[in-house]
Amino acid sequence: MQFEFTAFPRGSEGRGASRRLRRSGRAPGIVYGAGAEPTPIELDHNALFHALRNEAFHSSILTMKLDGGASKVLLRDVQMHPFRNEILHVDFQRIDENKKIRMKVPLHFVNSDAAPAVKLAGAIISHVATDIDVACLPRDLPEFIEVDLSGLEAGGSIHLSALKLPPGVTAVSHGKTDPVVAAAVVPRAAAETEEATAAAGTEAAPVAEAAAAKPAEGAKAPEKKEGGKDEKKK
Repeated sequence: MQFEFTAFPRGSEGRGASRRLRRSGRAPGIVYGAGAEPTPIELDHNALFHALRNEAFHSSILTMKLDGGASKVLLRDVQMHPFRNEILHVDFQRIDENKKIRMKVPLHFVNSDAAPAVKLAGAIISHVATDIDVACLPRDLPEFIEVDLSGLEAGGSIHLSALKLPPGVTAVSHGKTDPVVAAAVVPRAAAETEEATAAAGTEAAPVAEAAAAKPAEGAKAPEKKEGGKDEKKK
């Protein structure tokens, strides 16, 4: 997906200037990198706010129009107001088409309903990671990476090494050599119910045999008849 936006040179800097800028419906920002000096910029706040709601805007090569020219940039940082839908500051990085970049790319989990863990064991699939770091040339940067859950068994997990990455894209792990991105967890209540059902089935046979061998409760033994004549009253 191609994204294009327009930025304008920002004449004054500082907190006071940024507050005035935001009150006028603009968002302050900066663009840096590719061997050029950092350039303070400003953007239309509402247009930027709506663009940020698109997931692909965060992980795509963007075209920024500035001063009659156009350059390729990446969104690097967004500072939001703590409780208002207001952008405080935004950072963009210029890119060199011939140099590799590192970028966070979102994960899209698919086929969870077809997973044996869900269909057979009633497991819940936990998305341990929602994005991963990748390294690639700008032209190879994917908008997202798909995680196929159709083969996930109960108690199993999918690791970073199992993901199918596009050509030219490599995953970058931090600390852990092969971190987990998704796991199938059976809820405790479901596990206890399954164990109780299995235990009940194991105990049913001996109980049935014992019940068959024991006389029915409440049954009376046959009475013996006594012989002899009744005594006459005197």
